[in-house]
Amino acid sequence: MEKLTESIFKFLRLDGLFNHITGFMEARIELLKIEIKEDVAKTLANAMIFGIFFFFGFMFMVFFSIGLAHFLNQYFDKSYAGYSIVAGLYLVGFAVFMILRKSVLKVCQKELIELIKRREPK
Repeated sequence: MEKLTESIFKFLRLDGLFNHITGFMEARIELLKIEIKEDVAKTLANAMIFGIFFFFGFMFMVFFSIGLAHFLNQYFDKSYAGYSIVAGLYLVGFAVFMILRKSVLKVCQKELIELIKRREPK
């Protein structure tokens, strides 16, 4: 049966067409693989940059908070007042974020959807 199919393909000259279509599909698959690798590389690079910014921002906040607490300790002449005030500021920020978390989540989702739409090929 296999020989019959091959002879029909050769007779109708479909074997060359079949080979071209197969080659085209293989080339498209390889191109897709390369595009995926590029997208992964870009995403990882962006994640690394974000991680570095986050690290330095976090370190700044830690040392700034300690410095502010120490300054407030000296200002109020107590060894605990500054740390309590700084902790209270973080508690207020946390409470505000918890109250507004649904609206913040919606805004983040909307922005991510827009970012994905802009990156989709046309």
